[in-house]
Amino acid sequence: MKKILLLSFCFCSFLNIDAQNQPSVEEGLLSVNILTPGLEYEYGLTNSATLDLRAGSGFAYRKGIFGEGFGIYPIFNVQYRHYYNLKKRFEKGKNISSNSGNYIALSGAIQTSKPIIGDLEYNENYFGVIGPVWGLQRYYGAGFKLDLNLGGGYGFNESGSSFFSPIVSLRLGWRIFN
Repeated sequence: MKKILLLSFCFCSFLNIDAQNQPSVEEGLLSVNILTPGLEYEYGLTNSATLDLRAGSGFAYRKGIFGEGFGIYPIFNVQYRHYYNLKKRFEKGKNISSNSGNYIALSGAIQTSKPIIGDLEYNENYFGVIGPVWGLQRYYGAGFKLDLNLGGGYGFNESGSSFFSPIVSLRLGWRIFN
């Protein structure tokens, strides 16, 4: 009986040691974005999935037959991210700290139509988009962050119109804490 207990203890210890060496997302990251000013919080749900919440700003530019304009708008964005290459990056000795990896995500965003800065106004009070994105996130040195999202989705507005909307997002900033 003592041998079985000893073997069980050793087996469980090896499993625990191996689990500690498995790549996993961080439990919580708070960062500030400077390119499109805002705050972002990424919360780890599983070893490879996070919920990313961002309150900040977005930029739009339009040029057409009726003129041109730009605007910086308040925006709220939520993403359910699945990091699919953490293990591969870990095995190659690449940085995976602070969720540095590639991901696929379901992204949802809503923003107002009245700019904080700029002259590009829309007729509706709000519009949004939801759709899949591919992204990469990297943290460097003293917490410098690069996050890129590319995808497309279902756009909608207050008047009930729907449309295809490209999703392109580039964020640069710094990690505040994790």
